[in-house]
Amino acid sequence: MDVIPAGPADRFPLLYAPQRWEWAGMDAQFSTTLPPEPLVQSIHVVGFVGEEVTVCRDHRDVWFLPGGTREPGESVLAAVDREIAEEAGARRVGPLRWFGAHHCVSDRAEPYRPHLPHPEKAWLWCLTDFVVDGVPSNPPDGEQVEEVRVVPVARARELLRTDGDWYPELLDLAWEIRRAA
Repeated sequence: MDVIPAGPADRFPLLYAPQRWEWAGMDAQFSTTLPPEPLVQSIHVVGFVGEEVTVCRDHRDVWFLPGGTREPGESVLAAVDREIAEEAGARRVGPLRWFGAHHCVSDRAEPYRPHLPHPEKAWLWCLTDFVVDGVPSNPPDGEQVEEVRVVPVARARELLRTDGDWYPELLDLAWEIRRAA
């Protein structure tokens, strides 16, 4: 794991805190140091529509940012485009910017899918501008999205808290990076 820069870790303590993702059998640590592309298992996207953010809700009533697992041989960019269409009915209208990753180590004997890195892997976080002009396709082997909303950043922070107490800080970091660009 990388040494965490003091500034961001001090400002975003929940985001940078070591995490245990029991549902995935992984220990995770956020960093703004980007992983090598072969270690990227999953991508997740902060999709801006103007000054608002796109969020998705699943059958558990949990709100999250669109994204998911790479397919065999799929580039990060192709995974982003596929996942935002599948989960948010959206498409990119701006450049993609990688801004951080959860660097993870699995304690499971096998990878989540045979083509994915194991035991070390990364969840890459990106931001981009979106247009939501479709509906989620909800493929059978994917997350089943029941609702997509484009909401102000403050509301997105509230909704995303249903998926983890660190999510609002991730959104704040993405907002800061977008505003500075």
